[in-house]
Amino acid sequence: MEKKITTEQLAAFEKDFAADPAKRVAQLAVTANGVNKSAVNPFARREIRHQFSIQLETGKITNQKASGRCWMFAALNTMRVEVMHKLNLEHFELSQNYTLFYDKLEKANYFLENILDTLEEPTEGRLISHLLRDPLGDGGQWDMLCNLIEKYGVVPKDAMPETACSSATHEVTSHMTRRLREFACNLREAHAAGKSAEELREQKEAMLCNIYNMLCIAFGNPPQTFTFETRDKDKKFIRDENLTGPEFFKKYVGWNLNDYVSLINAPTADKPYHRTYTVKMLGNVKEGRPVKYLNLPVEDLKKAAIAQMKDGQPVWFGCDVGQSSSREGGIMDLEALHVDDLFGTTFGMNKAQRLDYGESLMTHAMVFQGVNLDEAGNPTRWRVENSWGKDAGEEGYYVMSDDWFSEYTYQVVVNKKYLTEAQQKELEQEPTALEPWDPMGSLA
Repeated sequence: MEKKITTEQLAAFEKDFAADPAKRVAQLAVTANGVNKSAVNPFARREIRHQFSIQLETGKITNQKASGRCWMFAALNTMRVEVMHKLNLEHFELSQNYTLFYDKLEKANYFLENILDTLEEPTEGRLISHLLRDPLGDGGQWDMLCNLIEKYGVVPKDAMPETACSSATHEVTSHMTRRLREFACNLREAHAAGKSAEELREQKEAMLCNIYNMLCIAFGNPPQTFTFETRDKDKKFIRDENLTGPEFFKKYVGWNLNDYVSLINAPTADKPYHRTYTVKMLGNVKEGRPVKYLNLPVEDLKKAAIAQMKDGQPVWFGCDVGQSSSREGGIMDLEALHVDDLFGTTFGMNKAQRLDYGESLMTHAMVFQGVNLDEAGNPTRWRVENSWGKDAGEEGYYVMSDDWFSEYTYQVVVNKKYLTEAQQKELEQEPTALEPWDPMGSLA
């Protein structure tokens, strides 16, 4: 039998609130200043300082502005270090607009192919609803960035600079998304009307050309060749002409992207440790490699990240940045906000429960640029390079407590040489395919 809220209950609730002066004080603070500002712990910065026993310097802070390209910025910021070292540069930045252009184009193709593969699925079913929800979002995964680079390479930022639309993607993405949903409708209705697979493919080709035109108008035409010019720390001028994106990557970054692997920490019952996972229908480049993770205890993620930084190379990672963090001072710490004390309540779910019940997942990618190790070699705090400009955090940098890493960091990408022999063998397993809406399918 259902039970409604009664006037007696409301009176009891009001009496409970009025009986505690602390609730009234909290009410005054929150109604005037908001929740997080009222809950900030000013003493957290005493315990978690921007000082690290291992600290890398890898160029100026970047700014993704009003876009969701954190995963691109983080990945390109790890790669630019190679260019800076090879050419003795003070600063260097790769074009995030170039990778954005091709990511949108490839995602459009990936979406349309998924629609063609699911023509018999009911429109009101969960799968089609999922595909239609966000077919062209800014977010992505490490393997998706690798697919773009293996196909299109990278270019310096001045070869394809930012535009108003690349720095603020919402408008153009919303219009392209509207178009893609209409394309999905057209393809499904044409199939229902008896159109052949060949006729549907012809329609899809015209649709993709339409998206390409929209991208060129919003982001500019991507360069087919370009001239790279810069000046090193010793004022020596460098020029390299008639380069393509793949040639630039091979010559100046030079990574074998197959050596870099994604480690996740998802301590849920459905994902045993030491096994590999992928996510159905998650990707951008249709012919590219699928997303693949190795699930490990969180301490193993930390060990691999530390080992790579000890060799002077930063680490791409994904986390839930909005949890227990303060933009002012760049604090990511379980004690950064005392929201529980403010409201007189407790937040008791563990990491696995938060994943299972939709309370947390990976929302943002950044770069580890350092770590503080105690006398026993254990990490106490981590240096984080963000891509929100110099006004966020401490001149663009954040500091993460080791406890925060354990609770809210979900993924790190490292060269597989930093894994144990047993972990490298585990990588060879055929991955278990997770459903498209699994929390490990979230995009940074």
